[in-house]
Amino acid sequence: MDTTIDQDAIERPRGLAALPIRQIAMLGIGAAALIAIVVASVMWARTPDYKVLFANLGDKDGGAVVAQLSQMNVPYKFAEGGGAILVPGNLVHDVRLKLASQGLPKGGLVGFELMENQRFGVTQFQERLNFQRGLEGELSRSIQSLPVVQAARVHLALPTQNGFLREQQKASASVLLNLHPGRILDRAQVAGIVHLVASSIPDMSPKQVSVIDQTGTLLSSNGESPAAGLDANQLNYVRQVETSHIQRILSILEPIYGRDNVRAQVSADIDFTQSEQTAELYKPNQGGEQAAVRSMQTVEAKDPADKSTGGIPGALSNQPPAAATAPANGPAQTLQTAGAAGAGAAGRREAVTNYEVDKTVRVTRAGSGVVKRLSAAVVVNHRKAAAANGKVSFTALTAAELENVNALVREAIGFSKDRGDSINVVNAPFSQEEAPKAVEVPLWKQPDVIDMARDAARYLGLLVLAAIVIFAAIRPSVKALVNRPTAVRISETVRNDLALPPPGGVGPGGAPALEGTVLPALPSPQRDDVIKMAKDNPAAVANIVRSWVNKEE
Repeated sequence: MDTTIDQDAIERPRGLAALPIRQIAMLGIGAAALIAIVVASVMWARTPDYKVLFANLGDKDGGAVVAQLSQMNVPYKFAEGGGAILVPGNLVHDVRLKLASQGLPKGGLVGFELMENQRFGVTQFQERLNFQRGLEGELSRSIQSLPVVQAARVHLALPTQNGFLREQQKASASVLLNLHPGRILDRAQVAGIVHLVASSIPDMSPKQVSVIDQTGTLLSSNGESPAAGLDANQLNYVRQVETSHIQRILSILEPIYGRDNVRAQVSADIDFTQSEQTAELYKPNQGGEQAAVRSMQTVEAKDPADKSTGGIPGALSNQPPAAATAPANGPAQTLQTAGAAGAGAAGRREAVTNYEVDKTVRVTRAGSGVVKRLSAAVVVNHRKAAAANGKVSFTALTAAELENVNALVREAIGFSKDRGDSINVVNAPFSQEEAPKAVEVPLWKQPDVIDMARDAARYLGLLVLAAIVIFAAIRPSVKALVNRPTAVRISETVRNDLALPPPGGVGPGGAPALEGTVLPALPSPQRDDVIKMAKDNPAAVANIVRSWVNKEE
């Protein structure tokens, strides 16, 4: 008889139980890896970007800052071997302001807070010493506020003032600067530091302030250089004078020889001295007709003729007559009457005339900013000429052309021989080397692009790792689970190789044959499925065969 085996009665395991142990293990490992990747991605995305809060802190300041961060519940990390403190980037400015309100970091400097909590019974010497230390600390803090300065120290020498000394000692100061790497101070900044310190100390001259950097280089000149003593306005005025003369030279020569064919430099010696001179001039004695009369005095006396010698005897009556005073315009005049010799009568007349003295008072004030001397140097390129073949050649200027250039420069700067001005004009070929082009940083080397690429690579790496886990571990197991039939219904018979022996015959191994049971061959897809099922789950196949045998019996 034909035997049709209904598979509904024989159900294979469904779900994960139908998969081999190896695929179940791979599926579990892949799922765990995928969950770990997702969790790591979320935590990585939520991890804040730490930035530098403070760097190069001392041990004392670093400990105080860390303690305050712990109280504020702000996460922090150390970098550069503990020399820098890092906090989340979005909290840097907020934390700095909060720490600054508490006076952190102090930078190892002590200011006028020394004067706040003084003990009772402090001596005058200790009080003066604390004041000096506080002033040094405040000046150091002020100088450290400059962007170029990394650290600063100020030493003050403040002598004790004594009212019994005629000449008081002058105060002096020394400033040590620690500049940031690669940064320098220009003259104006050094002068600003010098005047800052000098203005903070009573009666201190800027010449008494010395400034050096961390390499021991003296930055303040203290009046030794030619430009010492000039303030910023005077230095600016010197540069303006020099620039003005350079522009005059270029504006008159460039239209003739080309824009890039003339180079000029001018050095100006400016006298900023202010002087005042007073002179009194007197002319020689002049005649009465030209001179002005200041005062005139006339004295006239007459003696009677019958006057005899008498009077009280003594020294006064025995004195000789006094000599007549000569007036300015001539000798004294003595008048006598006609019978004076015989009668003894005499008379005297004196006239004194004072004339004004001719005096000239001249006051001369010399203004500051006077040009004492000018020095100009001018270089003119060779003249460019194009040949018939199109090749460009350069020829030197003739002597007459150089003389014309010299004359134009003289007129442009206002040359003065009495002032000692000098001009030097040179004709030389300019270098034809092209100016080096500005090196452009490639796009892939720019910091912003690097940061963006780093972030993109971070997330892309996570995506690639997740894809590998999904396609290498999870997808094959899921595909096998979905495509595997949950129940196989065998409606056809087993192929001839597995068919039972013909009726009355003897099957393989001497087993009795079933009557009327002829099973046709299975189609190729179903055969492959049966073979695979027998390999993967031999126990289920054995149960199927056992059920067949039981039904036949």
